[in-house]
Amino acid sequence: MKNIKLNKDERNILKRLESGKLKAVKGAKKERERYEEYAKYTLSKPRNINIRISQKTFRKIKAIATEKGLPYQTFISSLIHQYSAKE
Repeated sequence: MKNIKLNKDERNILKRLESGKLKAVKGAKKERERYEEYAKYTLSKPRNINIRISQKTFRKIKAIATEKGLPYQTFISSLIHQYSAKE
């Protein structure tokens, strides 16, 4: 981390982490794995697709993605991946 410039908040977090003042939250490992999976598929070379869905469905998907803190396109991609991984 020598060449990374941290802002004030990031330096504070790092200081607290190094001093042992931060505690792991319940389910953190599972959440980390989930976001690593999102990152893996977000960073891989994607293929573009076009789909048509109703406005009502689109609004629902965007709302769910917002609740999860994800861009809706990433959320849709993760849904497709989860479904296809079951096969």
